[in-house]
Amino acid sequence: MYINLLIKIKNAMTAKKTVLKTRYSKMDYAVAEILKARGFLTHVEIKGRAPKKIIEIALNLEHPIQGLRFLSKPSRKLYGGYDDFKKVKGGYGFLVVSTPKGVMPGDAAKKERVGGQLLFEIW
Repeated sequence: MYINLLIKIKNAMTAKKTVLKTRYSKMDYAVAEILKARGFLTHVEIKGRAPKKIIEIALNLEHPIQGLRFLSKPSRKLYGGYDDFKKVKGGYGFLVVSTPKGVMPGDAAKKERVGGQLLFEIW
């Protein structure tokens, strides 16, 4: 699940690791691609075949994750419309949302005028 992936990435950045390998899932890969687009990661690649697929992630230690806040949890799901999406940390962070069009940052979801499940905020 994406929660485990984010904690692994944050811990690896704190330990000054450059490469991280984790199990593959579509949700994890989508979240990793968003983090790559925002500059937290430098490279994301899928390796292996079906039963043993992994995601190899190269971390950007120059732009580490300062903090993150999980909004939806397995026990409580939060949903919001595109007009509910606000700036995170005054524009220094961003929101990630799972929409019918896929997992995307809050500003892209707002631009496409689509709401969904609020996953997490990261800065």
